Amino acid sequence: MTPPPPITWESVLDPGLAPRLLRHPAIAARRAGPTRSAPLVLEWRDRADGSLAEAGLLVEEARGGEARLVQALPPSTTLACPATPARPTEGEVPEDADQVLATFLGRRAILPLADGVEARLLRGALRLGDAERPVARLILSGPAEAVAATMRDLAASIPLLPPLATMAEEAHALGAGTTPRAPRLGAPLLDPAMSVEDTLRHVIGHLAAVLAWHAPIALAGQHPVGVHQMRVALRRLRSAIRAFRPAVDGPALRAVDGRLKALASLLGPARDWDVFLGGLGAELGGALPGDARMAALLVAARQRRDLAYAELAAHLRGADFRLLLWDLSVLVACTPWQVEETGPVEDFAASLLSKRWRRLGAVGPLIGDLPDAEFHALRLDGKRLRYVAELFAPLWGRKRGRRFLERLAAVQEQMGLANDAAVARALVAPLGPEGGNWATGVAEGWVLARSRRARGRAAKAWKALMGAEPFWNQG
Repeated sequence: MTPPPPITWESVLDPGLAPRLLRHPAIAARRAGPTRSAPLVLEWRDRADGSLAEAGLLVEEARGGEARLVQALPPSTTLACPATPARPTEGEVPEDADQVLATFLGRRAILPLADGVEARLLRGALRLGDAERPVARLILSGPAEAVAATMRDLAASIPLLPPLATMAEEAHALGAGTTPRAPRLGAPLLDPAMSVEDTLRHVIGHLAAVLAWHAPIALAGQHPVGVHQMRVALRRLRSAIRAFRPAVDGPALRAVDGRLKALASLLGPARDWDVFLGGLGAELGGALPGDARMAALLVAARQRRDLAYAELAAHLRGADFRLLLWDLSVLVACTPWQVEETGPVEDFAASLLSKRWRRLGAVGPLIGDLPDAEFHALRLDGKRLRYVAELFAPLWGRKRGRRFLERLAAVQEQMGLANDAAVARALVAPLGPEGGNWATGVAEGWVLARSRRARGRAAKAWKALMGAEPFWNQG
């Protein structure tokens, strides 16, 4: 097997830890030569109209060096990719890029490590006028497997995380007075020219970046969007890893999937309580605004939500989550798996979608009276089809798959509402002693009514879906 090409990975750390980083035992044990340190001044520029930044580019120039055009928003799906030189097709450094966004003033220390890895530590601050933002980055370059192993070992004991933005994008944000832009959000956009293996690599890198981007929002716990988007990205990622198993598989993929499942077990309760408090809980509070028993139940629910968020936050701050992000980066950079199928990704996708569509439709045209367990299983089958259908639809053009996806989404929305009701019933049941048996009884009755209405709407949406023509089978 041909070894993967050399890589350069960048990590971000607390600037307060940077002065002691190169003396850390995990780095000292790998030291292969003396440290060289020198002042470093970097400047980032754009055109006056901001057109370079709009295209994801900036001009970067080190004092004493040549200016270069860099990708502030790298297209690479590698989480830890620093700003890289622009592609030749994007042209040379434009002469009119004279609008200074920010300047980095600090030091760069270079240290050779074992196995051909070079470490560079940048520490200082981004500055623009009176505005200042401390920065510390550790950059490792060298053979892919050695860089990956070194970064992972360091991250086990040092809070090193893949950066959410390049330093060039941080400079753009400081200069524009905004927050850094997300490089990738939502579902990945696939290219029909990709191989099956390259498609999986692209999907993992994209969704790992989405997961990492929303983690700080979930950690803050002030808005439910962070947990919700992390959960969606995680489900898409697990669905993709499992969907590709007939073609691409291996112990490393299976191990990461197991750890994603562990993260899901923490995201799930936090999201369930958010949904309950924002939905059924809000309805109950609005319907019975002066009832002390219902108020007590909602207080108990908020306490459970806070506990779920605290458990999730402890995980997101810890080494397990850092190592998960680095291991996802390893999958992209080192591809430690076995490939069973290397043909066009369209052929693989069409076969997979057909199998899941047949499985979903096997239940027949009537789903309204299915027992709860079978209805729940059907909902999960629909969700699995939806994730892969959304993933692969761009291969045939989004317009072509829009109607099918809309009908599938309508079924999933109503099934999801019915499931939310079932989840809410399970959530409120243990709150009886805290919220009162009367309040939990009212909540469970309310839930049952909502669930029945959602089931009826799901049955109607199901009939429409069964009449849809799968987009991957159209001429």
